[in-house]
Amino acid sequence: MSDIKLFKLDQAKGTALELVRTQAKLEKDLQQLVESQMETFLNVKFLASEFTTSNGGRIDSLGVDENGCPVIIEYKRHTNENVINQGLFYYDWLIDHKAEFKLLVMDKLSSEAADNLEWEGARLICIATDFTKYDEHAIKQIDKNIELMRYKYFGEDLFLLELVNSHSSNRYFSNPAAAALQEKTVQETSKKERKDYHQNRIAAASEDLLKLYEHICEFGLSLGDDVQRKELKFYTALKKIKNFASVQVWAPLQDPSLRIYLNLNPESVELKNGIVSDVRGKGHWGTGDLEVIVRNIEELDIAKQLIKLSFEQN
Repeated sequence: MSDIKLFKLDQAKGTALELVRTQAKLEKDLQQLVESQMETFLNVKFLASEFTTSNGGRIDSLGVDENGCPVIIEYKRHTNENVINQGLFYYDWLIDHKAEFKLLVMDKLSSEAADNLEWEGARLICIATDFTKYDEHAIKQIDKNIELMRYKYFGEDLFLLELVNSHSSNRYFSNPAAAALQEKTVQETSKKERKDYHQNRIAAASEDLLKLYEHICEFGLSLGDDVQRKELKFYTALKKIKNFASVQVWAPLQDPSLRIYLNLNPESVELKNGIVSDVRGKGHWGTGDLEVIVRNIEELDIAKQLIKLSFEQN
């Protein structure tokens, strides 16, 4: 159970005033706040509110995250309401009705966004005032991408969103049948399309490059218990609530390397020619405006310093 306390400090008087925490007066108030600031809070583009499903349900909020993954958000004011089961009901409906969601994305965003949806990374976010230990245990038993977030209001103008627990499904890459299906799909695509598949690039990488790749991913995971590693179609995302690093294996014979994209302002760090670059306005797979290229151990150390900085700032 959450026991967060927030204090307002008065340095001149040498006093500390505890801010009283409250919950939303109505569930709709919480929903409207999150929907109005969804990209700021969660890095999720808002698509629809109270979306009616063909099975007679109504999804609180729908969106697409920074990695192109569909997102369902369900809200509850209290701890004991069964938000997880309700969310799973809608999650299963969404997976079985991809065409309807794709049409929504085409209408609200673009055809390109609809074509690049990462269905294997589809997420269910449950937001409530708190969760029980049974809730946290339950999501570990379910092979789906589920995140539990608690909220609190403090005073008149402070709002807290805290990632309580998360469980990631990697069935697309760990399930042998799914892996075989992906390999067949990759083989059937053109050479131009095949070069965009992250897993295909990993398969073509040298042992030394793969060691650098795994080292970077393990380093990112070591930064905090709440860090998640997401294997996506075009890169590996290291994230908390939002991405702080996107790692892409680049395996052509002439320049094998890792391309890492960080959510850092390029103007706030020292750029290094051929290693650390400002990629604002340049097309690339992955989220972030700072590109770090890693080819060897020396460049690995530079990347780790910047990854840690991105983790701290995001």
